[in-house]
This record gives sequence, structure tokens and C-alpha cells, in this order.
Amino acid sequence: MSNIEKEIIQLEHDLANAFNSGDIEAVLRFFSPDLVGFSSTTHERIEGLDALRKTFEYYLKEGSRVAFNISDIQVRDFDPLAIATFHWVVTIYHDGHDHRIPGRGTHVFQHSDTGWKIVHEHFSRAHHHES
Repeated sequence: MSNIEKEIIQLEHDLANAFNSGDIEAVLRFFSPDLVGFSSTTHERIEGLDALRKTFEYYLKEGSRVAFNISDIQVRDFDPLAIATFHWVVTIYHDGHDHRIPGRGTHVFQHSDTGWKIVHEHFSRAHHHES
């Protein structure tokens, strides 16, 4: 595994930890102000940090506690870009019950003098087919 792959994987885990601590300002520092993408919470395109903040706030207000976990991270290096794909689960805890929402995510990172920043995000909920 390359150093870039290790660095991006660590950034993804750091981002999840910041979200799980409820620190939206820390989460937003992982993203470029010019971010564009799609959330699993809305059909509209997300453009900029204010729009992204709204998607995080949407989840955080849904329960007494919200947990964001990522797994199966794969990174491809396209210097100066890197693409991370992963699976995610958001668990919303409310009144003693938990609601798990599984999905898939992609982050496109761009490297600059200030380090790696996410310039594109695409999250989608996973759909399970019943047999």
C-alpha cells in the first residue's frame, strides 16, 4: 500500500471520528470550499460547505445519537487527485431503538499546498433486494 493510500484512509477515519464527536466544523475542514457532489439525504446537488453542513445537520438532528462508520476503503492515486470508495453505515439512535442506514460513498481528494481536501462527494443508500 502506498503512502498516499495510507494517508487517504487515515483521513477518512479521521473524518468519521470528527462526525461521531458531533464536531461539524472539524468535519468541514476535510472538504474544499468548492466542493460539489450528492448526498444520500436529498436529490439536489450539494455545492459548497454550507450545503454540505445541512446534510450533516440533517442526520445529527434525527436522533439522540448518530454514528457514522466506514469500511472496505479502497484508494486509487491519480496524482494530484485520489479517489476513495467505501461502504458506510449511519446508525441513528432514538428512544432506545437504532435505525441502520447502509450505503456506498466516493470521495475525490485533490492535493495542494494545504494538503488533501475533498472536492467531490457522492453518497448513495444501498438497496437490498429481497429474494
